[in-house]
Amino acid sequence: MKWVKRIALALVIGFALFYTITRPEDAAAAVQGAFAAVWGAAEAVGRFFTSLAS
Repeated sequence: MKWVKRIALALVIGFALFYTITRPEDAAAAVQGAFAAVWGAAEAVGRFFTSLAS
């Protein structure tokens, strides 16, 4: 089972490298979108706890 995880991880990393090399602008936009989603989720959790405490 470990080798399946290693193969899957290698494929994901390989695809990420291929995507970064062949379409760097799109890869940068995808990373920016992911960070924006994480930041938005963190802000929403913060607002939730703030309103819960008040």
